[in-house]
Amino acid sequence: MQWVDILVGAALLLFGRRLFWLFVGCIGFIAGFDIASDLFQGQSPALILLIAIGVGLLGAITSIFLQRVVVGIAGFFAGGYFLSSVAVAVLHTQQHAVEWIAYVIGGVFGVLLTVVLLDPALIILSSLAGATAISQNVPLKDANKGILFIGLLIFGIVVQATQYRGATKSRRERAE
Repeated sequence: MQWVDILVGAALLLFGRRLFWLFVGCIGFIAGFDIASDLFQGQSPALILLIAIGVGLLGAITSIFLQRVVVGIAGFFAGGYFLSSVAVAVLHTQQHAVEWIAYVIGGVFGVLLTVVLLDPALIILSSLAGATAISQNVPLKDANKGILFIGLLIFGIVVQATQYRGATKSRRERAE
């Protein structure tokens, strides 16, 4: 299933802000996959994938109607996913309590970012989530994964910021 996470991560890196429903759907998929993997250990990988796809689709469809609320929820999951991954890597621990505490703290920051700064927050959070999803699933040593993560994060932010500036500029030109 690593290739699915890499594909989802690439979509987040390139299109997270532009297609907010894609951001929410991808974050829903990642969260659904992680939660289903924990809750249904030993079950068929197809069942876990189906649950993850269902959660992702539910998030994407709901986000179209309730944009701000759902993006805030996705911000929670994106921030939580990122900070819990960092906590496990930096602290070299597999304790679930540490992972969940980091998840909640990262989630709160993710919500605050999306509420205060919607577009920049979507760029940062989708780039963080995309870079995390890709770097965690590429078979490299930890130091190389860190370098890959930083490179992907910068790449995602630059690509999406460029898209955002272009869209903002064309909107201003049409308004004039």
